[in-house]
Amino acid sequence: MKLLVTAGPTREYLDPVRFLSNRSTGKMGFAVARAAAARGHLVTLVAGPVSLPTPGGVRRVDIVSARDMLAAVKRRLRFADALVMTAAVADWRPASVSSVKLKKLGMDRVLALEPNPDVLQTLRPCKGGRLFVGFAAETGDPLREAERKLRVKGLDLIVANDVSRPDSGFAVDTNKVTFLSLAGGSLQRLDLPLLTKDEVAARLVEWLEQKRSEEA
Repeated sequence: MKLLVTAGPTREYLDPVRFLSNRSTGKMGFAVARAAAARGHLVTLVAGPVSLPTPGGVRRVDIVSARDMLAAVKRRLRFADALVMTAAVADWRPASVSSVKLKKLGMDRVLALEPNPDVLQTLRPCKGGRLFVGFAAETGDPLREAERKLRVKGLDLIVANDVSRPDSGFAVDTNKVTFLSLAGGSLQRLDLPLLTKDEVAARLVEWLEQKRSEEA
């Protein structure tokens, strides 16, 4: 298969020094790219600002903002059999961006924001026969929000995890996830034990391979 994988955060700049972002390190997305390449798939990795080496055999495209990521994915989607969206894309960006560093005494106390595009939602009309996989990094009850995203965004699979756990989510090498998918309108749930992110990635790639085999 030809896989298009996204990873890491985006940065939404307020000025040349300050930006809005999140805690994503890109480890899960890079693990997916590495696992897919190891199994012989052709992988393009669209990565936000992270400090990780490019996995062997993977073509990497570096981006910064959410709009950058949407443009990069949209440009390459027509060549892909599957899109795996592990990136933690910022939901909001500053409404205005200064070309020079803003001075503390001159800044407004209230920061005006505007929404970023939802990459998967925006690309849903382009899905066609491709497999779309999303991630839901939540706190508290991740499954409810994950199911909502699965249905609303027309995904084939969503991977849900509780990022409030110290052994799961951002900046760690393990993850405790649940796979949610739909079969004939019925929700299918697979709870995985605590695994390394490389192990989770391998299970995800196997799921994609099985799904593609069933559709062949």
